[in-house]
Amino acid sequence: MANELISTVLEAETEPEATRKAEALGAQSAAASAPARKARRIRRKAGWAEFIVDVWITNFHWVKFGLYKHSRNQAKSRQFTSDMDIFAEVIEHGERTRLLGYREDLWRKHAGMDRRLVLKLFNETLNWRASMDLMIGRSLQLTLGGRGLPVTAFSINVGEHDDVVYLERSANKWPLAPEHFSFFLLDDGRPQFYRLKRDVIDLGGDYTLFSHRNEVVGRLDGKVFTLGGKWRGRVHPDHANPRLLAVLQLFCGMMIFNGSCRRHVRRIARDVRAGRYEPKIEKQEADLYMNPRRVR
Repeated sequence: MANELISTVLEAETEPEATRKAEALGAQSAAASAPARKARRIRRKAGWAEFIVDVWITNFHWVKFGLYKHSRNQAKSRQFTSDMDIFAEVIEHGERTRLLGYREDLWRKHAGMDRRLVLKLFNETLNWRASMDLMIGRSLQLTLGGRGLPVTAFSINVGEHDDVVYLERSANKWPLAPEHFSFFLLDDGRPQFYRLKRDVIDLGGDYTLFSHRNEVVGRLDGKVFTLGGKWRGRVHPDHANPRLLAVLQLFCGMMIFNGSCRRHVRRIARDVRAGRYEPKIEKQEADLYMNPRRVR
C-alpha cells in the first residue's frame, strides 16, 4: 500500500515536469522555425527589383521652393514645361532616384478633349526619362465600343527606346469586379505581354503584375494610411528591366488621377453620343497618331 502511494506521488510530480519539458521543446521549435520562415521569404524575394513611389501632399518642396527655381528647371530640359508640377518621388535602395510630374494647366484649366493628363518622369537632376499621355481619341473609341464603360488608353514613351508602349484599361469588366490594365514591350521584335490586375479586396490601390503565361512577375502594394499616396513596387529579376520599371512607376503616378480620368472620358463619350459635343483632337495628341511612314 505504501509502495502504491509513493508511485502515485512520483507520477503526479513527473507529469507536470513532462508537460513543462514538452512546452519548452515546442517553444524552441517554434522559435527555430520563425527565422527559417523568414529566411525562406527573403530567399523567395532575393534579387527582386524594388522601388517606392511616394506622393507629396503639398507643393512646398525643393523642386519648386526658391527664387526662379522653376525657370532654372525649365532650362535643364525642354520636357519640363512652364506648367509642370512635380508631385511625387521614386525611391530606390533608400535614395531618391526619380521624380514624377504632370502638366497642371493642361489637366486643371482645360475642358473637353483639350483636357489631357500628361505625366513626366525625370531623374534626380530633372533630366527627362519617360512620358505618359492620356489618349482621349483612343479612349473615346474604346469607351463608345464598350457601350459607355469608360476605357482609358495611355501612350508611354520611354527615353532611348524607339517603340511606344500602349497601356489600356480592359473593357471586359463587370460591376464591382476588379479592373485590369494591359500593355506589351518589344524586345528585338519579340513582344512581352503584361497584365495588371487590381486586388478584389483593395484599400490602397494594390495591383498584381502577370506575364502572358499568367505568372506573377510583379506587385504594386498601395499604402492605406497615407495622405498623398504611396506604392511599393516589386518586380521579378527576369523581368526587371529599366523600361518596365519606368512603366510601372508612371502607372503608380497615374493612380492618383485614375478615377478622374475615367469620369472625364465617360462624360465626353456621353456628350458625343448625345450630340452635345463636337469631338476635336488636340494638336499634340494628334501628333501621336501620325503615320510613321508618311512623307516628311
